[in-house]
Amino acid sequence: MPDIVHARIDNRLVHGQVGNSWVGATGANLVVVADDEVAVDPIQKSLMKMTADSSGCGIRFFSVQKTIDVIGKASSSQHIFLIVQNPKVMRALVEGGVPLKEVNVGNMHATPGKRVFRESHVYVDDNDVADIEAMKEAGVKLYIQILPGDKKIYL
Repeated sequence: MPDIVHARIDNRLVHGQVGNSWVGATGANLVVVADDEVAVDPIQKSLMKMTADSSGCGIRFFSVQKTIDVIGKASSSQHIFLIVQNPKVMRALVEGGVPLKEVNVGNMHATPGKRVFRESHVYVDDNDVADIEAMKEAGVKLYIQILPGDKKIYL
């Protein structure tokens, strides 16, 4: 079983807050970005790799399906910080068999059709809520926490 030390939903994926705050707080030594678009975008990968390098951890970019297919083959020395852009992708990972007990809901930006969801940095639409509810029904605990020092708001 992979050692997934943290799973986070964050529209920005790997950025300064993740590299400077979350990686250290979780003890991760490998960030896995599960995203079909980023997995084939060298520019986005290059930018996120710089952040991972500055925090002293490795980084991998996989499509959602590849993440499902390979995460179980991770070495026991890899302490994985799994990050996705939205609840739909995290739900696909859960339904694909990725063993997650808890999911941190971080920044989800405001876009047309989205509304505030319990915390000012988290905006959702009905599809996001359905994905969150499906993960809860699958036994995953979800909570909003923007920074490691913030209080967890369980959903």
